[in-house]
Amino acid sequence: MSIVVGFAPQKEDYGGLELAALLGRSSKQDVVAITVVPSRWPTPVAGHVDREFEAWAIARGEASVAEALQVAGDHCLGVDFTATWAHGRSIAGQLMDEAISRKASVLVVGSGHDGRYGYVNVSSGADRLLHSSEVPVAIATRGFEVGGEARVSRTTCAFRGDEVSRRTLSAAARLCGENGAALRIATFAVRGRTMFPPDGANIGAEDMIMERWLDQAETAQKEAITLAQSVDPAPSSVTAEIGAGRSWASAMGSLEWREDEALVIGSSSAGSLARIFLGSSAHKILRHSPVPVVVVP
Repeated sequence: MSIVVGFAPQKEDYGGLELAALLGRSSKQDVVAITVVPSRWPTPVAGHVDREFEAWAIARGEASVAEALQVAGDHCLGVDFTATWAHGRSIAGQLMDEAISRKASVLVVGSGHDGRYGYVNVSSGADRLLHSSEVPVAIATRGFEVGGEARVSRTTCAFRGDEVSRRTLSAAARLCGENGAALRIATFAVRGRTMFPPDGANIGAEDMIMERWLDQAETAQKEAITLAQSVDPAPSSVTAEIGAGRSWASAMGSLEWREDEALVIGSSSAGSLARIFLGSSAHKILRHSPVPVVVVP
């Protein structure tokens, strides 16, 4: 198996390559960078313009491969790295096809260029993958860079206590065990907004509901720790934390994050079988994540 990463030439952000290399070193898999160039329209007889367009696309693909091989010397140390290009009418669709045909363990993409540095910014292409991919999708934070030959030291698994998240947790725990990484089980509690002007009785009710929810979350996490420790091979260590706050940003920010860490999120149970489909909570976690995120079907 290999790790497939989408590569867009002439970009200043090589976070996707950095993440692919980090995952590749951790799992001892090779990394394949793929650039998707446009396909010409399938006309019966190619005209002069069609041939020019095809020549331009081929030249663009070859230039992209040369650039990927050059920058890999700085961003993909310690992994077997190759680069290629492919025709496609949709970048996301072609990358998905390439990942499936190569039996990739994960498809890696970089963040969009419009969002904040240091956080995951979902581009339109990545958004399509997050609603239809048959293989796990990893998204780098904007400007992601760990340097050297770093490996994933800890994986945090977002855990909500249902059957889907338990399956995700088991898979994350097994990967941590195979890669010698620690596992952290994280549950996020967002209280929400209080109406203004505040009503003392309502605030007390909200506090009581939150305290009861936190108690239930702690009980579920104890069971989750037992589950994670039962896989073979088991992670090097298993811990659990609850990130609480009045917003998703504050809940995520209440936890400490490492620069060589990845956050794993499972799909919504409402999605199609064996495909990724993110629910509203998972989307919020992803968009406020200060570390790369891996979303599994």
